[in-house]
Amino acid sequence: MRRGPGSVTAPTQPNDKNPKRDRTMGQGGIKFAAFFAAVSLTAGCTGDMGDVPFVSRLNTGAADTAGPVSQAALRATPTKHDETLNTESPVIQGLLARQSVLPVGSAYETVAMSVLAANARAAETELRAARLRASAASKNWLPTIGPRVSLNSLGDVITQIVVDQVIFDNGRKKGERAFAKADVEVAAVALAEDTNARVATGLGLYLDAVEARESATVHRATLREMEHFEYIMSERVRGGVSDMSDLNVIRQKLAEIRAAIAASDEAANTAIAELNAMSIQPLDDVRGLEALTISGTAAQPLSVTRAEAEKERSIAQAQIDRASQLPGINAQATVGENSGAGITAGGMSLGLGTGARLRAIEAAKEAAGRQVAQANEDANRTLRRLEGEVAATARQAGEARGLTAQAKANLDLFQEQYQAGQRQVMDVVGVYETFAARQVSEVLLKYEAIRLQVELARVQGVLADGEQI
Repeated sequence: MRRGPGSVTAPTQPNDKNPKRDRTMGQGGIKFAAFFAAVSLTAGCTGDMGDVPFVSRLNTGAADTAGPVSQAALRATPTKHDETLNTESPVIQGLLARQSVLPVGSAYETVAMSVLAANARAAETELRAARLRASAASKNWLPTIGPRVSLNSLGDVITQIVVDQVIFDNGRKKGERAFAKADVEVAAVALAEDTNARVATGLGLYLDAVEARESATVHRATLREMEHFEYIMSERVRGGVSDMSDLNVIRQKLAEIRAAIAASDEAANTAIAELNAMSIQPLDDVRGLEALTISGTAAQPLSVTRAEAEKERSIAQAQIDRASQLPGINAQATVGENSGAGITAGGMSLGLGTGARLRAIEAAKEAAGRQVAQANEDANRTLRRLEGEVAATARQAGEARGLTAQAKANLDLFQEQYQAGQRQVMDVVGVYETFAARQVSEVLLKYEAIRLQVELARVQGVLADGEQI
């Protein structure tokens, strides 16, 4: 606007914009940006600020072109850090390589798939969270930026942007990355344990139902024979040939058999109802029974795998604790009012107890290693015990089959002698009762052997494929 001859120019107020000062602030911002870039490059090149795999993750070209990951938990949280973590982790690779020992197309596989489809998978949620934490920790060597607002003695509010870059921290950032990675491994083992335990529970219920049904079948066959003996004995009593006490004994045995049938039916119904409650579809019509092919060397026990993952996590935590006891070096730059930059050295103050604290941290690392050794010993004891019980139960089941065959041969002989008039009815009843008891014992031992095989597979984590988990 053109001013007249009498116009007066108003003095510049302190709050008005000063172009010269703006240029100065802009130059200062450029200097701070250059300082920030130099510090970041320096920190990124130091061995303490980042491992090569983590630094290489900044190049996302390979990750963007990679195909979709097949793991279910990974598909739910598709971070760029996941593929590298799976490749680098021997624990996760070992879990993925496990193959199920359940026969393909068998009733066991049907039950396993049904109960897993209805699984709430709470452990998977924890695995997702651990993966996200590991992805965030993989970038912890980068600078942090945040605001700072302060009030000085004159009552002025000073706002600044603070850029902080760790130059040397005694391995704390590296320990945080290792801890996050080990935390993912522990969560992955927990998911495998949860999945195998659920399959084992479902198979246990299915075996309970099948065993109860087979026991009921044996008891019903016994009931038919005993009812035939009751008819014969009642006719003999009516004719005055036999005593009433023998008929009462047979009727008492009939009552016991009917009670056993009712108990078996109730056990089967209860097991199926509980199994249906934890499966995605009704399993009432599922039939079939097979022996599992499993040994004590199928895979590393999950308890040992968990101990190894927890060991790595404990060592990483000890590294973090050690770094917290020692001073580090940070570079800071502030942009805004009273801008500045500098390098600071600080951390926990050193004292007379620092040496003892550091030795305690080292002792924690040794304790973690000893826990793995203890887990190995406990797992080996469990595997040897289960192997022995499986072999013993299988042998006993074979002996039970032999005893059942002998009892059947004795029963046939007594029946022939009874028809020839050489044996009494109660003699045949006693032999038949022995034959029925041998049948029930054979059923119990047969299913006990299968349950031990399922438990052996659960301990080793081979009731479900690692890829499907």
